[in-house]
Amino acid sequence: MTRQIDAAERRARLARRHRLLPALRTDDPVAIADDLVFLHSSDPVTVHLSALLRMRAPSLHATEKALYDDHDLVRHHGMRRTLWVGSPGMCRVMHAAATRKLVAPERRRTAGLLAVNGVADPEAWLDDARSQVLAVLAEHGPMPARALGERVPELRHKIVMAPGKSYSATISAHTRVLLALGFEGALVRTRPTGSWISSEYTWASADDWVPGGLESGLTEREAAATLAQRWLRAFGPATTTDLQWWAGWTATLTKHALADAGAVPVELDEGPGWVAAGDEDPVDAVEPWVALLPGLDPTVMGWKQRDFYLPAECDEVFDTNGNAGPTIWVDGRVVGAWAQAPDGEIRTLFLVDVPAAARDAVRQRAGELREILGETRFTTRFPGRVQKVLLSPDTSRA
Repeated sequence: MTRQIDAAERRARLARRHRLLPALRTDDPVAIADDLVFLHSSDPVTVHLSALLRMRAPSLHATEKALYDDHDLVRHHGMRRTLWVGSPGMCRVMHAAATRKLVAPERRRTAGLLAVNGVADPEAWLDDARSQVLAVLAEHGPMPARALGERVPELRHKIVMAPGKSYSATISAHTRVLLALGFEGALVRTRPTGSWISSEYTWASADDWVPGGLESGLTEREAAATLAQRWLRAFGPATTTDLQWWAGWTATLTKHALADAGAVPVELDEGPGWVAAGDEDPVDAVEPWVALLPGLDPTVMGWKQRDFYLPAECDEVFDTNGNAGPTIWVDGRVVGAWAQAPDGEIRTLFLVDVPAAARDAVRQRAGELREILGETRFTTRFPGRVQKVLLSPDTSRA
């Protein structure tokens, strides 16, 4: 008989698997990333806050050390063309399951842009630029795009994007070339050129930065099965729709991945779902908890079908493209939003009724976050629709 798993149990699993219970916090950023499969890195702030808010003793240094000194965490593009941070082993799986397929279309697009911007033989130009970039990094080590442009003049070639359109823009070729080499797995983004909130990175040869590089020898289907199994351990039970959306796969690859991973069918409030093999047993309820999670946190971005944790009144924590801004969680549900004001205050806004004890716990957590951030000020790259209201000086806040 197919087991029924209700929303309450899903929220209890979420709390445990995502280290949102105070007792399950850890100071190991690699463990945090692995438990969430990956950390979102489209906004650099997300990586650090997703880790900090799950630590017993929050430390920016711990995450930076894992990323830039020990190379135990790596940035790489993958699912839905998103930039992620994960352990090298999981990045190799992601590369085979989701990134390799981006290489050929990305190269075709860049070659087309070069052709209409005055390059007679785009394919030869790209091959030459690739060779020069890799040679420079092999000789001199990691460096930012500007420094690469000084040593590889081709990278400074100007490309007009969307010529004739109102949104047309001119970029240097390095933007396209380095992105393509990143998709290829030849390069990785390393330390930012500024502080931890910066998204301007130095670049390194993947083979030099990650022992063994990013190739695994896995086929797309083999890697997809591994990725599906790891995702179900972190986010299951979940639906086929959830996995297909999260991974950016076709319906066929998603079906194969679930079958190859040995996923076990269950029944959810939404209908049929899946858990990882061996993960069918019920889990106990958890003690009350609260959390403040950053924009694009893996927890809030883990499912497409969100009714079990996202009340309809809280949908405005997302922007119009489906990106989540900073969220307030109480007992496994999104209940509001938060933002850092220009003076450093962490402002909170509840969008549904929340018990007084939980409100007090949220205020305490907001105070802790303000202390963690200190003098750092950041802007959320993908703010939810509620963000302007939250930061309005005349808004009545919780």
